[in-house]
Amino acid sequence: MTTPQRCARNPRAAYGGGSADVSAPPLLQVQGLKVAYGKIEAVHGIDLELRGGEITTLVGANGAGKSSTLLAISGLVKKAAGRVLFDGRDLTRLPAHRIVGAGVVQVAEGRATLTTLSVRENLELGAYSRRDRRGRADDLARVYALFPVLEQRAEGLAGNLSGGEQQMLAIGRALMARPRLLLLDEPSMGLAPIVVQEIFRTLRRINRDGLTIFLVEQNVRQALKIAQQAYVIETGRIVLAGSGRELLDDPAVRQAYLGG
Repeated sequence: MTTPQRCARNPRAAYGGGSADVSAPPLLQVQGLKVAYGKIEAVHGIDLELRGGEITTLVGANGAGKSSTLLAISGLVKKAAGRVLFDGRDLTRLPAHRIVGAGVVQVAEGRATLTTLSVRENLELGAYSRRDRRGRADDLARVYALFPVLEQRAEGLAGNLSGGEQQMLAIGRALMARPRLLLLDEPSMGLAPIVVQEIFRTLRRINRDGLTIFLVEQNVRQALKIAQQAYVIETGRIVLAGSGRELLDDPAVRQAYLGG
């Protein structure tokens, strides 16, 4: 396994992030994580580190353990072994709602929007645990600035949105929780190429605004293009790590995931 290259960033802190200080401890540390479903172990004791202010991506084939890793970090599936530390705090045994309260928020695979509620109601649900009314209003305005179509359709049902618009809504709803770390599970799934490009441009933008992102993606080329650091997972094990550019240029990665 290669060692991830250190690269500094200096994003603004609109979402509670900060500049990537390479001398600082990692924002997120995953140590010896195992995930099992019954007797079947899906993740085999992996280690990961995320630096604050960066985009880190985890790429691999279907069934490699990508989603299981995210679900374990966010407390939505039980960890069979290992620890998850966020900014020095042990999240390993916390329930999912307390992990959200600590600043780690996940956008689920498949978007999971509430289709019988309006766009605005979906967004407001993202901030359900917050009591700062002014801050919530400011964040709603920021989400509308990121995704103008959501403001245009704010009073319409979420179920009437296109797939790409629903993905924007899912990201916007997560931002309403004011996360310090955003976990994204396959945000490009099922979307047209032009919409995928827009989603990835938005992820770059919110990262520049200070938000740390952990991205799980099958679209390996796009994910590696925007990531400062990256990991490749195969059958539940990390097999490569490095900067996004290093892995994009790696012959083994190109052969396995990019068609040579």
